[in-house]
Amino acid sequence: MKTEKEKMVAGERYWAHGEEIVNQRKEVKRILHKLNVTEYYTDKFRDVINELCPNAAKDLRLEPPFYCDYGDLIYAEENVFVNFGAVFLDGGTIRIGANTMFAPGVHVYTARHPLDIADRREWEDCAPVVIGKDCWIGGHATILPGVTIGDRVVIGAGAVVTKDVPADSLAVGNPARVVKKLNQK
Repeated sequence: MKTEKEKMVAGERYWAHGEEIVNQRKEVKRILHKLNVTEYYTDKFRDVINELCPNAAKDLRLEPPFYCDYGDLIYAEENVFVNFGAVFLDGGTIRIGANTMFAPGVHVYTARHPLDIADRREWEDCAPVVIGKDCWIGGHATILPGVTIGDRVVIGAGAVVTKDVPADSLAVGNPARVVKKLNQK
């Protein structure tokens, strides 16, 4: 039988308040505290980032404060920069391509909750988020569960991304919509 964490990662319905999941989030909060108070960009700071996000490239740059649920479900390629105040709710995987940058206050969510109150009391599920290479995610943008953002995309500040965004696009607004094709020569 699958654990609640295994169900969560598989995108199946799971109980988010089970002992295993709660204990892992407690441990992550301990690591996040270290990240958010450790002297900035020392060897110790780098070690804390690697402990928090073991599946990310070793040069992942996180500006404190940073918040996430698990850390081990964040898969970042080389040269990813996440500015301060970011929140990554990584119950499902968050995959980030190389050379992608996040402005301050960006939120990335994978958790989904049922609309029906009786269901919401019993379960939630997650849908992965994929962000391509060479993207720029503007300040206070929000990326919702299940979204895929193509390579070389710019997401405007404050955008709420509810649907996939194709490569080489500028998407803005709430809900975000593509307003311009980029890199067309």
